[in-house]
Order: sequence, then structure tokens, then C-alpha cells
Amino acid sequence: MIQTCLFPAAGYGTRFLPATKSLPKEMLPILTKPLIHYGVDEAREAGMRNMAFVTGRGKRALEDYFDISYELEHQIAGSNKEYLLSEIRDLMSSCSFSFTRQSAMKGLGHAIYTGKNLVADEPFGVILADDLCVNEDGVNVMSQMTQIYEKYRCSIVAVMEVPKQNVSSYGVVNGKFIEDDLMMVSDMVEKPDPKDAPTNLAIIGRYILTPDIFEILETTNPGKNGEIQITDALLKQAQNGIVLAYKFKGRRFDCGSVSGFVEATNFFYEHDNGSK
Repeated sequence: MIQTCLFPAAGYGTRFLPATKSLPKEMLPILTKPLIHYGVDEAREAGMRNMAFVTGRGKRALEDYFDISYELEHQIAGSNKEYLLSEIRDLMSSCSFSFTRQSAMKGLGHAIYTGKNLVADEPFGVILADDLCVNEDGVNVMSQMTQIYEKYRCSIVAVMEVPKQNVSSYGVVNGKFIEDDLMMVSDMVEKPDPKDAPTNLAIIGRYILTPDIFEILETTNPGKNGEIQITDALLKQAQNGIVLAYKFKGRRFDCGSVSGFVEATNFFYEHDNGSK
């Protein structure tokens, strides 16, 4: 079973300025829980208990969130508001949390490499918290991916179909389907021009990576936008072995954009009220 999930969380969140000038984008709330809480919930439901975070300057709120607030605990102890902390208390008691800092923003591949010492020599999950995923009809996306990993024991990326004109915002995969919704990757391109994109299957913020990815990242040159791209490293891994792309079951909200954030907020508000 995969024990560790890595959360790259060092980005600036510029699409949400000025709010993210002092608030990490991962702490933006969908209703009463920040995005990072949803991500950790998903990892825990997939059986992971070691939560590892790659943060940056101005991200101290992430560490504080997964720690005890003695003054707040004291103020609401015994009151009718104490139950509001039950979820985060449960997370804190059932998981471990470790943090390291990315000194410079050099791309997702560099952020993942920065987390190497937190992961150890084992396969691990990666969740980008601003990609909020839900599956009302079954297990969550990371749980779906861990089940696939148990069968194939290789790196896996979650993908979804997007309009062709939007592929320039994503890493895009191509290959051969070996099962329904499961592709063996033969090509992977970061943010292609729509006219050059091999498919419209776009990678979203869910990965399972085998530890040899760190050796590949160590020698991966900067690619698109001068950054170290995880897609470039995964393409090398696919050329040397196997990388799978999984068309996940469920729904993804791009909470890194204002429109996606509002859409997610409305969805969870309607869902929560409908269940009461």
C-alpha cells in the first residue's frame, strides 16, 4: 500500500491576487474547509497516512492549519462550536505531516524533486490541491489510482478530455489503450499548441509516481517556460518502462481559476444543503 502523498504547494496563486498576497491559494476555502483539507482527505481515504508538503515563503499558514491552536481550542472548549474542529482534529490524529520549502519556483518537476527527502525510496501519490476532485458514485480519484497501481506497479497520471482549444493549458498524453479508460503512454507534451496536440487527453493534478522518477528529474533539463516539467520526466520514464494514463471517474474543478473556484463552491453548497 502507498503510504505517502506529496502536496506541491509553493506556487504564488497569482490568479487570486490580492487575496493570495498573504494567504496561500491552498488555504482558500470551499465553504468551511480549505482546498488543502480536501486534498488530504482524499489521500487519507486512499490509505495514505504520511502527508508531505513542499511549500515556499509566505506559506506558514499550511503548517499552522495542521497543528493545534491552543488559544482557539481553549476559547471554544465546551461550547456548541467545539464540534466544528472535529474533522481537522481527526485528520491530525490519524496522519503525520512533514514540510520542506522550495527555494525558487522552477516548475512542478522541481517541486516534486524538492520533496524527495520526505518521500523516501517508495512509490507515492501527488495531489495538487487546487485541482479539487469528487466522485459521487464511488471511491475518490486517488483511491481509483492506487487500485490500478496495485495491479501494474508503475507511475500513473490522471487524465480527462478537454476541449481541443484548451490543451495549451495542460500536459497532454498519447498512447494505446490497454483497458477501458487506461492508456499505456507513448508520448507526453507539456502545454502544446492546439494544432500540434496529439490528443485532447489532459493531465490533471493527480499522480502516482515510482521513486526512480527522482533520478530522472535530477537530470531533466528545463523545458516549457524554462521550468523543470514533470511531463518531460514522465516521458523519459515511459520510454524506459511503463507509464499509464487513467481517465478517472468523477469530476474535477479547476480551483486555480476564479470560475472553477466559484463552480466548486456552488457545487458543494448545493450538495451539502441537499444532504441535510
